[in-house]
Amino acid sequence: MKRIALDLQYLPCLEYFTVLRGVDEVFLFPGDRYERQSYFNRTSILLANKVQTLSVPIQGRRPRIKLTEVRIDSEQKWESNHLRGIQSGYGKAPFFEYFFPYFEEALSRQETQLWTLNLELLTICLRLLRWPVKLTLVENERLLEDVIDLRGRIVPSGSYLDRPFYQEEPYGQNFGPNFVPNLSILDLLFCLGGSADDLLFKSQKKHEQ
Repeated sequence: MKRIALDLQYLPCLEYFTVLRGVDEVFLFPGDRYERQSYFNRTSILLANKVQTLSVPIQGRRPRIKLTEVRIDSEQKWESNHLRGIQSGYGKAPFFEYFFPYFEEALSRQETQLWTLNLELLTICLRLLRWPVKLTLVENERLLEDVIDLRGRIVPSGSYLDRPFYQEEPYGQNFGPNFVPNLSILDLLFCLGGSADDLLFKSQKKHEQ
């Protein structure tokens, strides 16, 4: 059995899912502290002429608060902006009509706690990938010896090229002749559907993490 500890992120990138692939159980830590410039509230999608960053606005930006205390700034109409961006980028993708309703429902619910929203979105992604990964919330810092702690490893600073998880494996995207690697899992799901698992297998760097 393979078990890891991992950060919870917003509609995570492919690198994140190459780490998750083949894992039996993932430990998530709601008591960990919020770090600015992290993937906790942002992801990237592909539009017709650019890569677009989708950011969930948060209240206060107080330093070092618990992840479960991070509140979404609901006064900003971010949900409709994100949904419009996703529709603009992937409305004509082969599997958009099958998968989009799951994300539309979650993002339209006006959740106030970012942790809860991220957890729901990750659960949806795992379901669509048909991965039987158990998500376990941990309230303390102690981990069993067989758990690989990968928190703080997948971050915007630095490049995936310098990390031991993800390697670029091109697939057919919606726009342009040039493949854009390591976008949100949305890009892969909408473009490849049920073949996403095979692509993620090929995208895993084949050495120990």
